[in-house]
Amino acid sequence: MNQARVLVAEDNPVNRTAALRALQDLGYVADAVSNGREAVEALDSARYDLVLMDCRMPTMDGYEAAREIRCREGSAHRIPIIAMTADTFENDTKRCRAAGMDDYLAKPFRLAELAQALERWTRPSLLTSETVTSRSPK
Repeated sequence: MNQARVLVAEDNPVNRTAALRALQDLGYVADAVSNGREAVEALDSARYDLVLMDCRMPTMDGYEAAREIRCREGSAHRIPIIAMTADTFENDTKRCRAAGMDDYLAKPFRLAELAQALERWTRPSLLTSETVTSRSPK
């Protein structure tokens, strides 16, 4: 069982439940919130190893939430943020990166794709301050 703790930020209840179930099946501990503001607040009150961030949410979208998270981190530990979105154009990927997200999963994603992304960002041997910013897939 992977002891990494994942925060899921997803406004759609069906997608949120599916993501939580997939994470559970993969052995991750996960919590969920419904919008970007709640994601920022959750990161202020608990430690997570990774965030799965929907890009389009009410109150605060994933792009704004990622920017806020990065601003609050300063030079501290950088938590990996994986974008989850149905938008799959090259500009969407660039927009995710510009907001401070580290990786990108197109919805709907397969369990194997999720597992690969999680493994890429949560393997303990890779979680050092020098490698977090250099592991992003090109």
